Amino acid sequence: MLTSDIRVPAPEAPAESSLENIDLIIFDCDGVLIDSEPIASRTLAEALQRAGIEITAAEAHEKFTGNSVTIIAQMIARDHGLADLDGLFAGWHTALFAEFASSLTPMAGMTGLVRSISRPKCVASNSTMQRLKGSLGHLELWELFFPRIYSADAVARPKPAPDLMLHCAEQFEVAPGRCVMIDDSPHGIEAANAAGMLAIGFADPADPRPGRTEILRRAGARFVATGVAELRVGLAEANAVLGDRPRPL
Repeated sequence: MLTSDIRVPAPEAPAESSLENIDLIIFDCDGVLIDSEPIASRTLAEALQRAGIEITAAEAHEKFTGNSVTIIAQMIARDHGLADLDGLFAGWHTALFAEFASSLTPMAGMTGLVRSISRPKCVASNSTMQRLKGSLGHLELWELFFPRIYSADAVARPKPAPDLMLHCAEQFEVAPGRCVMIDDSPHGIEAANAAGMLAIGFADPADPRPGRTEILRRAGARFVATGVAELRVGLAEANAVLGDRPRPL
C-alpha cells in the first residue's frame, strides 16, 4: 500500500501528463527498473561459496543489495578476509552478465510507465556503467533513457552521498528541489534527501525481505509505493507537493 502524509484519489488512467511541477524524474535501476537483484544476489552467493564462504542467496540479498561494487568489495574484505577479490568479482560478473543476457526482465509494468512519461527523466545507479550496459542494455528501457543514464562511475561518492543526485540535476540544469528520485534502497532515499530532492520509495511486491515499506519510510521517503500501479499514484502526489513549493528564481 502506498504510504504518505497526503492522500489523493488514484487516477483511473496514468496521470503522467499532469506532472508539470516535476522538472526531473530520476529512476534507480536495480530493483526499480529491472528485476535484477535476485539474479545478482544468487550469483554473488555462488561466487562466495566457491571461495569457501558459507552464505545463502537470501543472506547475500539482505546484506549486499543496494551497495556499489566498491562498497561490496570492502564489506567482503572486512567480514571474510578474502585476498583475491579481483578474481572473485571477475568470476561473479561473468556469471552475472550471462544470466542477465538470458533471463533479465523489467519490473512488471515499468516499461509502460517509463514510456508514458513525457517529463525529463534519467537513470541514476550505484552500479558501474559496465554493469548497466550488461543489464539495462538488454532491454527496451535502455533506449527509453539513453543517453541520460548515469552510474556511480560519474562521481566521487556513490549513494548514500548526494553526489550522483546532484550530478543528474546539473546535467539537466534544474534545481534539485524540483526533482523526484525513485529508489528501492535506503541508500538512494538518503541520497535524494541529502540533495534536497523529493524521494519516493519503491518496493517490489515479490521482495522476500520483510518490512521494506517501513525501512524506506524511516530512511526519509516521502511516499512508499509497492509496485508500478502505486508508483503512478506516488508520482501524482509528488507533483502535487512540488506544486505547492515556490519555484527558485
